Amino acid sequence: MSSVDTSLHPHTSRRAAQFAKAHSTPNPLVLYGGWFCPFVQRTWITLHEKNIPHQYVEINPYEKDAEFLKLNPRGLVPTLAVPVDPARKEQKPLYESVVICEYLDEVYTDPTEHGPSLLPANAYERARCRIWIDHISGRIVPAFYRFMQHQHSDLSPYTLDEARAEFLHHIKTFVQEADPTGPFFLGDQFSMVDVMLAPWLCRLFLFDVFKGGLGIPAEGKGGADEPVWQRWRRWAKATEERQSVLDTLSERRQYIDAYRRYAEDTTQSQVAQATRAGRRLP
Repeated sequence: MSSVDTSLHPHTSRRAAQFAKAHSTPNPLVLYGGWFCPFVQRTWITLHEKNIPHQYVEINPYEKDAEFLKLNPRGLVPTLAVPVDPARKEQKPLYESVVICEYLDEVYTDPTEHGPSLLPANAYERARCRIWIDHISGRIVPAFYRFMQHQHSDLSPYTLDEARAEFLHHIKTFVQEADPTGPFFLGDQFSMVDVMLAPWLCRLFLFDVFKGGLGIPAEGKGGADEPVWQRWRRWAKATEERQSVLDTLSERRQYIDAYRRYAEDTTQSQVAQATRAGRRLP
């Protein structure tokens, strides 16, 4: 199985290109990312929501740059270069999107400059948010890739319908735990829970392109689950229209080109390899 990942578009486009350009000048805080990567978009949304000055550097993680590998030998994006000395000249890396986003929320706390925290002040509610962040990362996201990478074959351990049903089951579980009114998971407040799922929400159209449809019933056609899907649509609309989400998206054509390799199960990304092997995502 050959790798075609080096053929990715080299740059962001549309609103994401504007946001990247606005953060292209040197800064002690540097985000190394790839426009196509939903884990990177999590970090980007957090930086946007918190109005955090930073420099954005586009990296193709499938073409390992030697200088980048010195910073993060794993070669994964997102990687955040964090200033750790008083003069803000020495940098150390952070990676793993959940860790990076929580770090940014914990460090940039001045509400006049960085707005409200993305996690609740109440310790119980904060812990509850982390349970549902774990549900997103540990169930929804892996099911997304199993669904996207499914191939019609006698060797496949599951059918496309089974992959679709698993993914929708995890979505329904998430929605049933959300604030009943919304529009966001916690209610009126856009939170870290919403940030964690937003990038995959923006990529759901790819199932219509590659897999014959997502399978969420049309409005009024949800049967006993109609209230759940009504709540999902309310969350999805509010999240898709969030400025931080819109400003970190490139044009759909680029995502179609990038995710074709997932839909055909030819990509050699670490996420795809873990999905094939049934391992935890990197």
